[in-house]
Amino acid sequence: MSLFLFGRTVASRLGIHSFSLRSRSPHLIARTAATTPASIPTPPSSRPFGTFATISLVSAFSLGAYTLGALYPPPPISLLYPRPAPPPPADATSPESLAHIAALETELQALPALHAHRTLPDAEEWYETRPHEAIPEPVRVNKLTSGALRGPGKLALFPLARVRKDESAAVIFVHLGRGLCGHDGIIHGGLLATLLDEALGRNAIINLPEKVGVTATLSLKYKAPTRADQFVVMKTELVELKGRKARVSGRVEALDGTLLVEAEALFIQPRYASLLNTTVIRQHMGAAPPPEPVLVADGGIMPK
Repeated sequence: MSLFLFGRTVASRLGIHSFSLRSRSPHLIARTAATTPASIPTPPSSRPFGTFATISLVSAFSLGAYTLGALYPPPPISLLYPRPAPPPPADATSPESLAHIAALETELQALPALHAHRTLPDAEEWYETRPHEAIPEPVRVNKLTSGALRGPGKLALFPLARVRKDESAAVIFVHLGRGLCGHDGIIHGGLLATLLDEALGRNAIINLPEKVGVTATLSLKYKAPTRADQFVVMKTELVELKGRKARVSGRVEALDGTLLVEAEALFIQPRYASLLNTTVIRQHMGAAPPPEPVLVADGGIMPK
């Protein structure tokens, strides 16, 4: 009996629920159909145009980046992959070579760094000279830096040195051509050592008693690659002078002040120095101009 009653109760409840679902199902179906996405109008797709615009934008950006990179390559790229350059001309006296040298000389004289040094407050304490320039041509041809390495694409100009009148320091401007490289586009470290040896030697030897000296030691620290086709500045300073020994220090800098090489050297005057002809050595170094005569009216003393 209990089971029968329980069954009827469940059946009646199911019936009620079935009636409720049947009575409500038309409304639910209508409401669902009204809110389905199929009933919402879909705008026309713009995907093909968007894809074309994206490809065009990426292509334009890539082309612009490539063009800028070719015209103004980043420093690491230009160091590893320098632009090709023609070799130094075979005839250093051709009209094209002479025009190139003249243009470099004009550029040298217009350097802001040189102008700044010429207009220092103590500019009167410095003199200007061109080492190697006074060496006779028959002698110069057998010199390294003023003979074999001289010419367009190499050492096109004689160095321009501004030197303290007391010979304690010097600032030397040099142009380094593309034909002086080890790795293409980078000046050979051995050439920089040679130029520093000469610059430091000038500062040391001119202070020795007989104005003659030889390199005893030369120590270098390479700080950064030195690019070709640029002017550099060599700065030297007398550190110590003891009898026949002169100790000097120096550095090579780019025009923007970047340190490229540091150097220290010891020069010694040989014991037989007094037997040597020092004329060519003085021409090599670029001797100081003779002292200006002092007029009697300015306090000078009349010779007897």
